[in-house]
Amino acid sequence: MQPIELVVFDMAGTTVTDHHEVERCFAEAANETGLSVSDERILAMQGLSKRYVFETLWKEQLGNETDVTPQVDVSYDAFRRILENHYRTHGATPTEGCLETFAYLRERGIAIALTTGFYRVVTDIILEKLGWLNGLNDQRIGSPDSMIQLSIASDEVERGRPYPQMIEKAMHMLGVSDPKAVVNLGDTPSDLLSGRAAGVALNLGLTNGTHSREQLEAYPHDRLLASLKELPALVSSRTETINA
Repeated sequence: MQPIELVVFDMAGTTVTDHHEVERCFAEAANETGLSVSDERILAMQGLSKRYVFETLWKEQLGNETDVTPQVDVSYDAFRRILENHYRTHGATPTEGCLETFAYLRERGIAIALTTGFYRVVTDIILEKLGWLNGLNDQRIGSPDSMIQLSIASDEVERGRPYPQMIEKAMHMLGVSDPKAVVNLGDTPSDLLSGRAAGVALNLGLTNGTHSREQLEAYPHDRLLASLKELPALVSSRTETINA
C-alpha cells in the first residue's frame, strides 16, 4: 500500500457548490439552438466534456450518419456565452468541508489537483471567483502554499472523462509516477469511470453533489462519501495502516 501523494478532485458538484446552474445553462443553450433534450439526459452526462455532450445529443437527434458539426458549433457557442455570463454574474462557492479538506491535505504535503468537464476560460472564471487562481502559473501549476497545486480543464487533453487522461496529466505535471499513490474523487458517473480507467488507489464518489448515492452505486467505486468532510479520516486511516 502506497502513501497518498495526490488527490484529484472534480470541480462542479464536488469542490464547487452546484445549484444545477450547469444543467440550466445547458438546457437554455439547447432550447435556444433547437436541440431537444430532457433534464434527465442532461444530468446523466454531467462531468463529460460539454462539446462532446452536444455532439452526442445532436447525433441522437439527427442520426449518427449526419455531420452535426454546424449544429454543435452553434449550441456550444451559446452554452459558453450563457455559462460564462452566469459565473461572472453569480460567482461560485466551495462545497461543504472543501476548504477544511484542502487544508488537511496541504498540511500533510498531499497535492491537490482539480479536473473538470469545463473548458479553460470558464474554469478560470470560477477559480478566480473562489480565489483559487492565486499562486498558479500560466500552466495552472501552483506551489505547496497555494490553495490548489494544479488545475486541468477538459480542453487541455485529447479525451476528457470518462477517459483517464486528465488524471494522468495531473500525475505527470506534479511528478507522481504511481497511480496507486493517487485518490480520485467526484460526484458523477464519468468521474468514477475515469478513476477506474486510471487505476487509482482510491476511487471515491461524492453523494451530495449532482448525483445521489443510488445513482452512483452502479458505477465503479471504492467508497461513496456523503461529504468532503469524510475524506481526511479516510486518508488518515490509510496512513495509519501503512505505518502500522
